[in-house]
Amino acid sequence: MTGKGRELADMMERRKVDILCVQETRWKGSKARSIGAGFKLFYYGVDSKRNGVGVVLKEEFVRNVLEVKRVSDRVMSLKLEIEGVMLNVVSGYAPQVGCELEEKERFWSELDEVMESIPTSERVVIGVDFNGHVGEGNTGDEEVMGKFGVKERNLEGQMVVDFAKRMDMGVVNTYFQKREEHRVTYKSGGRSTQVDYILCRRGNLKEISDCKVVVGESVARQHRMVVCRMTLMVCKKKRSEMEKKTKWCKLKKEECCEEFRQKLRQALGGQAVLPDDWETTAEVIRETGRKVLGVSSGRRKEDKETWWWNEEVQDSIQRKRLAKKKWDMDRTEENRQEYKEL
Repeated sequence: MTGKGRELADMMERRKVDILCVQETRWKGSKARSIGAGFKLFYYGVDSKRNGVGVVLKEEFVRNVLEVKRVSDRVMSLKLEIEGVMLNVVSGYAPQVGCELEEKERFWSELDEVMESIPTSERVVIGVDFNGHVGEGNTGDEEVMGKFGVKERNLEGQMVVDFAKRMDMGVVNTYFQKREEHRVTYKSGGRSTQVDYILCRRGNLKEISDCKVVVGESVARQHRMVVCRMTLMVCKKKRSEMEKKTKWCKLKKEECCEEFRQKLRQALGGQAVLPDDWETTAEVIRETGRKVLGVSSGRRKEDKETWWWNEEVQDSIQRKRLAKKKWDMDRTEENRQEYKEL
């Protein structure tokens, strides 16, 4: 993720993705920051060299965030209210196959705790790099997954299935029949498999109309983004304009403060004592403040830390993305070299 924030935001805007779970962010800290193009990243990490998880939201949903739980550098969650519907988004990064059993157990314990803290009446969407393969086919596990996984199931994949059964959830990726290229979430060298999954409550599976892997993006070298289309049965609110506010902070300046004091006294008819009618007095104070101190424009602030993002950078990213797609389709040394040089 380091240095990739603006590129990620551009991809989300282009792909029309509103909410995204990210892993291996490798950003130390517990913050929320704008990454440009109208997106904000909530993240948590304890080491700038490993792990780290986050959730990226479109700015229009940031005001809907009710709670952020940063459990560890492997598990975090956000709770949003959208038109009265509670939606919990959980991002996770499971330990790799070769990690210690204790570390794996700690991850599953943290994920269980997050799920158990969410009322069953609320929606949950989980986006996790589980580092496991649930496998193709669903014999004996029909209640929690479809038939369209990839290759054979391993021990870590069985843990995913067991978790889905415990929490009454469905493994969304596996319900949609796609070409294998649109099911594989991880490619490295000659290896291609499925380790990244989206889960939701079984009762809400009907709200998901599609789920597939996006190919041809170069934000992450080995992992591919898994996208699902979920439609909540709510009415979308019209975005309201930002409120214009009086610049009361100017009263810190002596000259502004003195001018305001004089104008207010004139507006109150030169009285040294305020009238008994407080509502009238308050309106006079507000009106005087607007005239003397001025008001804010009400416009949104420009994205921070994205001054460098211009058409030249955007074109460069586009060329790299197309080169990646070309190499994925035809893995010749010439195509590989072209992708590396961009």
